[in-house]
Amino acid sequence: MVIAMEYDDVKVKLSEIEELLNKLGKQHPKEISAFSRFLKEVAETKALTTREKELIALALGISAGCEWCIYLHTQKALAAGATKDELIEAGLVAVLMAGGPALMHLIPLMKAIEAFEKEHEKE
Repeated sequence: MVIAMEYDDVKVKLSEIEELLNKLGKQHPKEISAFSRFLKEVAETKALTTREKELIALALGISAGCEWCIYLHTQKALAAGATKDELIEAGLVAVLMAGGPALMHLIPLMKAIEAFEKEHEKE
């Protein structure tokens, strides 16, 4: 069963991330700048591909119960070439490690897949 969610609803979640980072960037520029530098360094392709890193980030977002992370990393993983099956398998690994609460966070994963599949169909 795929849970219907409007593409716009997912985009709202993603825009909330941007809004938060912009606001915090103005209020706490030193800290957000340091976080951004760290993020850039970790995201650089070294031993793992971007696709692999995004699948890991997705699994961690699911296990942490971070809906925003799930939407963001689903979008980024798809952009990096991940398949629907890989996204779901990463989600199931999160469930294996984090249990029932992580299973419930496959709901936003399925919503994100549905929303971003539509985006990729338009391209």
